[in-house]
This record gives sequence, structure tokens and C-alpha cells, in this order.
Amino acid sequence: MKVLIVDDHALIREALCAVLRQLKREAVIFEASSSRQAVDIVEEHPDISLILLDINLPDRDGFSVLRELRDSYPTIAIIILSSSNDQDTVKRAFKLGALGFIPKTTEREVMLNAIELVFSGGIYIPSEILEDAPSRRLANKSTTPDFLRGLGLTDRQIEVLALLMKGKSNKIIAKTLNMAVPTVKNHITVVLKALSVTSRTEAVIKVGKMGWESPPKSES
Repeated sequence: MKVLIVDDHALIREALCAVLRQLKREAVIFEASSSRQAVDIVEEHPDISLILLDINLPDRDGFSVLRELRDSYPTIAIIILSSSNDQDTVKRAFKLGALGFIPKTTEREVMLNAIELVFSGGIYIPSEILEDAPSRRLANKSTTPDFLRGLGLTDRQIEVLALLMKGKSNKIIAKTLNMAVPTVKNHITVVLKALSVTSRTEAVIKVGKMGWESPPKSES
């Protein structure tokens, strides 16, 4: 497994290397201090599995690098690193195709879990993007599972949605709910359509903004 760390600060790259070594001892880790170096490394090693990309690079806007890499190498998972954790920045990263967003202030254990989640095929969304005090204060019956059922979702589909909100991969959801992966995919398709969104990330953001975090267990 190959991983690329893109950050212009040597100490941060060193710290991330240590985290990755703890998580994947066998990983081959490349380092780049600029977008140019990063693109050159990816061109030479298109089989890289994961990129940890700082959005504040000295030679280029990290978002434009994310867009370029996403378009040219769609199979590479990309996690954004940032000193900022405001919702607009996080949302923009996911809109451009990132599979994770890790603020640089994140504790080591949380960072480990976030990277491992993306490695396993999930999506890591920091709690900041799901925290919206006004919407939570206004939470009412429209943000309960009854509202989701009003959209035509079954208890099972609500359970799938709850696991989606935790960033679980289709395989993990299937194992947790004791169903086949194709069935999970079908449920997700229905959920996305009911919520009028086109991606898992959009679904998580939309439901999170409603102030609803997880449904009760299905009685069926």
C-alpha cells in the first residue's frame, strides 16, 4: 500500500508518517512539500491508495490540487488536512471529492480512526460539520425518524442511514445489519432519492443539519 503526504511543514509530515506507521506498518510513504512535487509523485506512482493533502500549500491552492487529482486519479482516496475547520471549508472539500477532512488540531487517536475509516472504504466527516446549534435548538418532530418514514423510508433504510452517518462502508453496514452488500446498495439508492441528494456525503450533511443523529433500533 502506498500513501502520499502533502504538506509544506516537515514536522507535520513527520507526525503523519508516525501515525501511518502505527496504522499500516507495511505502507510505503511518500512525502511532498508542494503541489508540484505531489503531482510528480502521483504521476510516477498512480497506484497510490491514499493522499493526505494540506489545502494551504505554498505554490498552489490545495482545492485546485484536489480537483485535479480527483479528475485524473478517481480511484485514489484523498483526505484533506487543514488548520481551518469551518463548515464552508469542510463542505467545499467534500464537494470536490475528498473522502475525509482532518483538522490539524485533531487528537492523534481521532486521526488514527479517521484514516483507518477511509482506508476501509468509509467517509470521515468531522463533528464540526454536523454541529449546528441553531438547527439543533429548533429540532422538533420534523427531525425525528417519523419524518424520515414520511419520506417513504423503512426502519431498515433508516438503520442504513444511521450507519452511513457514522461513515461506515457498504461492507461494514452489510455485516452490521446482517444483509447482502447489493441489498445495502439498494437501500442507499432509495435513501439518497428520498433525501433529494446525489451522494452519501450530501445525505450525511443534510440529515446532520436537521439535528438527527441516529434512529432507534428497528423492532423488526
